[in-house]
Amino acid sequence: MAQEYFINNELLQSKVAELLPSQGGAGAGFDLSASTQIVPIIDLTEQAEGSNVRADLQTAFSHDSITSFSVINATATIISNTGYFRVFGSYTASGTNASFFSLVDGGSSKVLTENPFAGSGVIQTPFDFIVFLSAGQTMTGTSNSANGSYRGSTRQIADITGNLVNP
Repeated sequence: MAQEYFINNELLQSKVAELLPSQGGAGAGFDLSASTQIVPIIDLTEQAEGSNVRADLQTAFSHDSITSFSVINATATIISNTGYFRVFGSYTASGTNASFFSLVDGGSSKVLTENPFAGSGVIQTPFDFIVFLSAGQTMTGTSNSANGSYRGSTRQIADITGNLVNP
């Protein structure tokens, strides 16, 4: 005969409430319990979280989920919202210039990527990366001449707490 143990752990109860929002977590008056009985497990995590879309499909592009940008001979704010964002596109250069992406927190700026070019001909370099922005931070793109440009799009893939955003 199986024995049953009650678990009173605030961290475990808050995790259950987070993972099962549609059920109100463990619910008022209910404790978590453990048993020595072997019970088969069926993973209903995606459905319990209120999502039936696979994680890779949640990062798909749609007309409404991407924001396009173009930076030529200027500095432009590309992202000003909080969360996790995919940034993708290409850098094109045809003469001497330096173009770069920066993360800015209002007081300081850190260069994320830089694409200097001093040559003849035309180059085109793709980029695809993910950034996280917390409150008060932005991502900017800078092109210091008409010879270099960034064209691309951004797609928020998760909010600031890591919850995936559907397209």
